[in-house]
Amino acid sequence: MLRTWIFIIISSSLISCGFHLRGASDISFQSIFIQGNTLIISKNLKRTLTTNGVKVLDSAEGAELLLEMVGEESEKRILSLSGKGVVNEFELYYRVHYRTKTADAPLWGQVQTVEARRDFSYSDANLLAKQGEEKRLNENMQQDVLSGLMRRLSALKK
Repeated sequence: MLRTWIFIIISSSLISCGFHLRGASDISFQSIFIQGNTLIISKNLKRTLTTNGVKVLDSAEGAELLLEMVGEESEKRILSLSGKGVVNEFELYYRVHYRTKTADAPLWGQVQTVEARRDFSYSDANLLAKQGEEKRLNENMQQDVLSGLMRRLSALKK
């Protein structure tokens, strides 16, 4: 009985504060043509757009928005070294360059960049664990860049 009341109180407080789960992005266009081939983000971008109710077309005919994926970069830099010259930290970068054009616009927009960066410590003693951590960080950065790109696309107005 006490659990029921606690559940009712918590759920009513969440409802009254305006809490709601994030739904699909509010995108102002219904169809898109994506040109340019990026290895990592293109597939996930198409899936995310389709989930949000946007038709991903195979040609530019009939598309309200044209999106050119200019390129993507993954980079790994040494951030710090120990006194013995052994790597202590790395810095990971993931960038996607793109530009857009509406169907009625004569020119493409400027090339835009969405970027994510992560630092992680490194140790030869934990080589397998650190490789797994690096892989998860790269996947997380790719998801962050995809989310940033979706936010920018949803901000575009007709």
